[in-house]
Amino acid sequence: MKKYIFTFSFVFIFFSCTELLQVASTVGTGLLTGGTASNDENVAGLKNALSLGIEGAVANLGKSNGFLGDAALKILLPAEAQSIVENIKIIPGGQDLVNKAVQSLNAAASDAVKSATPIFKSAITSMSIADGAKILFGGNSAATDYLKSKTYTQLAATFAPKVSESLGKKLIGNTSTSQAWNSLTSAYNQIAGTPVGAIAGMKSVNVNLEQYVTQKALDALFVKIANEENAIRTNPQARVNTLLQKVFGQLDTK
Repeated sequence: MKKYIFTFSFVFIFFSCTELLQVASTVGTGLLTGGTASNDENVAGLKNALSLGIEGAVANLGKSNGFLGDAALKILLPAEAQSIVENIKIIPGGQDLVNKAVQSLNAAASDAVKSATPIFKSAITSMSIADGAKILFGGNSAATDYLKSKTYTQLAATFAPKVSESLGKKLIGNTSTSQAWNSLTSAYNQIAGTPVGAIAGMKSVNVNLEQYVTQKALDALFVKIANEENAIRTNPQARVNTLLQKVFGQLDTK
């Protein structure tokens, strides 16, 4: 009788342990897969990161001297206007006109980007991403690059009217950027059209200012968004919510 009881106990314990191991294995697998985000979560995390990126970009570039004070993103005179700088001494008060034009261009860009957040967020929300993991495990600015490739033309068309409005505002003293620009180019073009200008090789400057500032402002915004994305990818402290922690936490084990 004792023999049967021992055998029964052994079988019970054996199968109990086996079942416990199976449960533990199942739980363990669940815990591991719980750290892996689905494609929908990856896409949502990427869009969340880009939304935070545009907020940070606008906060940085939209403040006073946001463009002018950033050596890498400061807007200079268009390349077509380089001849103005080269012949600056010929233009009465030329250097002062250049300085005012550059200051105004940057002030207009800073003013315009304040309107960029809803424009960008709309593009981010509607952007279709088929393979979130491919972008997630791409380079440090993969999501920003994807956004730029898919929405740049649309963003430029939507953003241009905002830039045009800012160019017409009297942001520096009692002069708008358009007025400052016209004062500079008119003074230069007037001389360029004279025999003296012809001898000096001066050519009239005609630039689509709205298009130029729109491009420069958009490019600067994408640079800043890329910086924000890189921070979220590489710095766990920058992942400010559970979605970002789950999605971008996958990169920490790679």
